[in-house]
Amino acid sequence: MINGKSILAIIPARGGSKGVPRKNIRDLCGKPLIAWTIEEAQKSKYIDRLIISSEDDEIIAVAKEWGCEVPFVRPKELAQDETSGMDPIFHAIEVLEQKYYYVVLLQVTSPLRTIDDIDGCIEWCIKHNAKSCVAVSEVAENPYWMYTVDSDSKLNKFVKTESEYTRRQELPRIYITNGAMYIAENEWLLVNKGFESPPHTIGYIMPQERAVDIDCELDFRVCEFIKKGRG
Repeated sequence: MINGKSILAIIPARGGSKGVPRKNIRDLCGKPLIAWTIEEAQKSKYIDRLIISSEDDEIIAVAKEWGCEVPFVRPKELAQDETSGMDPIFHAIEVLEQKYYYVVLLQVTSPLRTIDDIDGCIEWCIKHNAKSCVAVSEVAENPYWMYTVDSDSKLNKFVKTESEYTRRQELPRIYITNGAMYIAENEWLLVNKGFESPPHTIGYIMPQERAVDIDCELDFRVCEFIKKGRG
């Protein structure tokens, strides 16, 4: 709870995974991937209730083993490849009897985020009196230096501007959502149907080294490398 306002945190984790099979419970430096998110969220000063939403018996068992509440089993029709990422969130809000002022989404695929990131994002949202806040990171490759290639192999500027940026220091800073954290007012979220809706949404900036989102085998290896480097 923060400023008298309650907070529900949801970890969605379905069984199907194409890029990295069974990634949600795959071992990452001695722990199931999902455990890294559960453990950090449990340290929060503000989260009142932490739950997992899954249709998979094995994932549910692992989540319980690491102390995460599993108040329901997600319907299998909400765990398909074509299922919207927001559908499990709306389902959880609907089936839980107790209602919360804020809803936080924590994806399993961001194991490098820390409790400072989680609570920092919550505090940032409250400080700016925002309807929602999402974690962002500066892009590694700036689109102002990108091109499209036409049928004749000619390069065309992807972002067309009157100014030519010749030094990296001159480039506008560009950010991308990294999937680590999302927070929004519950009622606003239900009306808006999503966490992102500028200008009502603000960004919480995270360093790239904590913002890796596991989507493929290479991402998994990068996270392993960084985790081992941290000791």
